[in-house]
Amino acid sequence: MSQDVKELLEVAKAAAAAGAAVLSTRQDSALADISNRSAAGDWVTAFDVAAEKAVRDAIRSARPQDTITGEEQGTTRPEDPSGLRWSIDPLDGTTNFIRNIVYYATSVAVADADGVWLAGVVNAPALGRVYYASRGHGAWLEHNGSRTQLTGPVIGRQGQILATGFSYDPATREDQASLLGGLMEGFADIRRLGSAALDLCLVADGTHDAFGERGLNEHDFSAGALIAEEAGCWVRRPRLTSPLDGGPSDEERLAAWTCAGTLELSGKFPL
Repeated sequence: MSQDVKELLEVAKAAAAAGAAVLSTRQDSALADISNRSAAGDWVTAFDVAAEKAVRDAIRSARPQDTITGEEQGTTRPEDPSGLRWSIDPLDGTTNFIRNIVYYATSVAVADADGVWLAGVVNAPALGRVYYASRGHGAWLEHNGSRTQLTGPVIGRQGQILATGFSYDPATREDQASLLGGLMEGFADIRRLGSAALDLCLVADGTHDAFGERGLNEHDFSAGALIAEEAGCWVRRPRLTSPLDGGPSDEERLAAWTCAGTLELSGKFPL
């Protein structure tokens, strides 16, 4: 299994790099082809679509019998599936990408037939950072030619930072705002970067002390949650109906929390 996990990580790194390479060609003039999933600002661009194709092509080239679920193109099942499934988000932080805010990334993760996440990569081209992890082998950051093992936030430090995000759904956002004061109790400040995948990675590298957000899809947290977990963090993934079973519903997703931090902060978040 150890060697298999390492091989899967290499595929994940190559696939995330392929998506990030598409994002690296970003030009303001090329963002004219933009549509909007909802009036609330849930954007999709030609870059999302092109990056997802690049990620899928890289995975299919190396692992043609694996199932792929993705944000833009849904689920692709081979005729004789291996049992492994890839969860991909070609562009996490699309609004940031459109506005030229550097917190966006390609996220790629793979799980076994039992839903156990085996490897994950978050490649942030504008930051020059590649975060990655494989089960049982720790979490790592490659940046400026160096490789650093991630060990999570400093326990009990002063001036703790909470990272979160807000839903595009107005009713959910209003509820999130009403809970914010209580959620921030014990924290010095809050950050809202606009990419859940990177927020989870920034818990893993100790930049954030904790992250908690309602309403995420699996592809938003699949890689980042494994990276935080392998960095030694406490992580709570929502129990969502699998995309293979047509889920989750919006109601199910909007009610569920994804959280990460030190164990001492695990009680800060609603169940």
